[in-house]
Amino acid sequence: MFGKTVLFSEMSPPLDLEAEFNEWYDTEHIPLRMAVPGFVSAQRYKTEDDLRNYLAVYEMSSAENLKSQEYDVVKNQPSELTKKMLGSVSGFTRYIGVCLGEQWQAGLDDPLSHAQYIYAVFFSVPQEDQADFDGWYSEDHVPVLLECSDWVGTRRFEVIDGAPQTFNRMALHYLKTNKALESPARAKARTTPWRDRLAVKPWFKGHYLVFKNNRPRQFSTSE
Repeated sequence: MFGKTVLFSEMSPPLDLEAEFNEWYDTEHIPLRMAVPGFVSAQRYKTEDDLRNYLAVYEMSSAENLKSQEYDVVKNQPSELTKKMLGSVSGFTRYIGVCLGEQWQAGLDDPLSHAQYIYAVFFSVPQEDQADFDGWYSEDHVPVLLECSDWVGTRRFEVIDGAPQTFNRMALHYLKTNKALESPARAKARTTPWRDRLAVKPWFKGHYLVFKNNRPRQFSTSE
C-alpha cells in the first residue's frame, strides 16, 4: 500500500493550460513513473482556493529508486509535451522523505480510502532537538490528534532532499474532512506541556498546507 519513501511535489499551471496540464499529468507524467521499478503509487491533490496549486505524492520503496536507470530516462528524456508543461508551471516544490513512523485509526484496512484531505506540515529542526521533536510528535501530538475520528492517521518523514526550502521534517496527516483541523482534539494537541516546551524555541515555525484529493490514485505497472 505504502512505500518507505515519498516524493512530495507541488506545481501550479497557468489558467489557460490547466485542462491540458491535468490531462498530461494523468495520462503521461504519472503513468511513466508508475512504470519505473520501485514506484508504488501516486495520489494527486489540489488546494481549495483559486491558486490552482496541485500536489502529487508518490510512494516509492526507496529513495534509491530515483537513481535508477529507468527513472533517469523518464526524468532526463522528456517528451515535447512534458517540456512545455514543466516550462509553464510556477510554485514548484520537490521534497523526498523517508518514513520515520506512522499511526492510524484502528481497524482500517486501506486508510487512504477514508481520507479526502491531506494536511502537510514541515519543520526545520536542529539536530540537537530532533529526538525531542520526534518523540513529541509520535508519543504526544499524534495520539491526541487521533482522538478525533475524522483524523485518519499521520505519517512522519525525514526530509533527505528538497527545494525550495531546507526542511528536514515532514508530517502528512490524512483527514476524512478538513473540519478535523477545527476539532477539539487538534486544539488539545496544540496546548500540551510538551508542545509548549518546544514552541518557545526559535526554530518552531511550521509550514502548513491543506489539499483535497483531486484524482483517483494510480498504482505501479512495473511488476
